[in-house]
Amino acid sequence: MDAAPFRNDLAEGPEGGRAVWAGASDGVRLRAGGWPEGAKGTVLLFTGRTEYIEKYGRMARAFAEAGLATAAVDWRGQGLADRLAGDRNIGHVRRFEDYQRDVAAFLDAVQALKFPRPYHFLGHSMGGAIGLRAISEGLEVRSAVFSAPMWGINLPGWLTPFAGAIIETSHHLGLGLAYAPGTGPRPYPFRQAFKGNELTHDPESYDWLRAHIRGEPGFGLGGPSMNWIREAFAEFRHLRSIADVPCPALAMVGSDEAVVVPGAVHQIVGRWPTGRSVTLPGARHEPMMELPAIRADFTERAIAHFLES
Repeated sequence: MDAAPFRNDLAEGPEGGRAVWAGASDGVRLRAGGWPEGAKGTVLLFTGRTEYIEKYGRMARAFAEAGLATAAVDWRGQGLADRLAGDRNIGHVRRFEDYQRDVAAFLDAVQALKFPRPYHFLGHSMGGAIGLRAISEGLEVRSAVFSAPMWGINLPGWLTPFAGAIIETSHHLGLGLAYAPGTGPRPYPFRQAFKGNELTHDPESYDWLRAHIRGEPGFGLGGPSMNWIREAFAEFRHLRSIADVPCPALAMVGSDEAVVVPGAVHQIVGRWPTGRSVTLPGARHEPMMELPAIRADFTERAIAHFLES
């Protein structure tokens, strides 16, 4: 596998970070990598929509202190992976199941880079959706942590009754590559001032995300396409049918969550014999980018879950 660009100067991760290009089975080029040093195993970190490996450098540092390596991936259509539309700013996917091709390519890269076993799973937001399907279909991990998993999207109240009709109408009119309502080409941290943002209460973390995109413009991504929205809703229906996962699972969602649907998280995990869910007081959608006390609470719970499983 050929070496890929890696911005540890922006990530602020442990020493030894690197990335490679990984090819999905349909020819889409992805970027996989991370920080491979860890005597107690590896956290397979499934990033959320718009995200990229370097966003989790600080978390990788915390995991490294606990003896865990961290491997992450730029999914198709985001980060430095291949973009899938003429407008590189739109978050687009043809089918949500295509992300499972990316999972397979990611695992090949993790093995080629000799990340240590056992593997543990950490998925944030969209990564939690991709990962839940992957685990249910055989991804071998000793334990799983879901961070604000995207098992439902929190739509504005006025839009909820019309969402299905709008999604299907846009599909039949050939508007699958249109931006979802209320979004556009600018990355969220630049489109939304810190005041009123739905991601974090921590201004330093919000500025850090902006610094990443200024330092590496290729990381930037705007809103999702209508086809991405349509595919996501179809995926939610599938995920809600999963009766169990074959490993201990912990889901954490903030009390101030406004992006995903907390009720769906608690309901789905509540059906699993080895699953439990936790509400993080005061957290918005990004607990790993939150105020230090919230971030520490999330990190301590995640590490304990990994090492005790």
